[in-house]
Amino acid sequence: MPELPEVETYRRYFNETALGQTITDVQVEDQRQLTTDYDTLLKELKGTQLIKTDRIGKHFLITLSTGKILVLHFGMTGDLAYYRNEEDTPRFARIVFLFTNGFRLAFIDSRKFGRVGLAESVEAYQQEKSLGPDALDISLTQLQTSLQKRKAPIKALLLDQKIIAGIGNWIADEVLYQARIFPAKPAHLLAPSEIAHLHQAILHVMDTAIAHEANYGAF
Repeated sequence: MPELPEVETYRRYFNETALGQTITDVQVEDQRQLTTDYDTLLKELKGTQLIKTDRIGKHFLITLSTGKILVLHFGMTGDLAYYRNEEDTPRFARIVFLFTNGFRLAFIDSRKFGRVGLAESVEAYQQEKSLGPDALDISLTQLQTSLQKRKAPIKALLLDQKIIAGIGNWIADEVLYQARIFPAKPAHLLAPSEIAHLHQAILHVMDTAIAHEANYGAF
């Protein structure tokens, strides 16, 4: 499953290719992957420019010229591809956005667990999905507050998107290894120094993974 580093790589790829483009049409292979009904999605997107991108954990959010947000969640196998010719459409392209410059953006998803839809705002979406702070943005104080009274194993809490958004299995394993913390240790037993090391490890692992375009498929 794409985790924060992969989705951040997708976001940067999008910024270098599709950002600023205006949508002329949207082709959807399977409407079950939409969280907004097709007619509404098409009405909201046609003629709309892609203005800005954000990311909360594993969720990719694109601000439209209307002020609405296009949300992409990559599920288990999601990816993006920007190309010009229809014959170059990637295999498993489930949703394709067509632009006025003649190029296309494919939302690729072999297993069909990814989802695409609309939200009113970034803040509303984060609240609706009960997402915690992004793993790249969480402060030491926020992390301490989230963990200090919880008796669950620390790895389980790192995977809880309501506490920290963006950490999946392989990231959690690497973070705990770097912080020298046993995954099953109850969070409330962590010393302040251990939480500080954990916070440093989260930032270090995320920054390193993004810099090297790490991919979940290699783990």
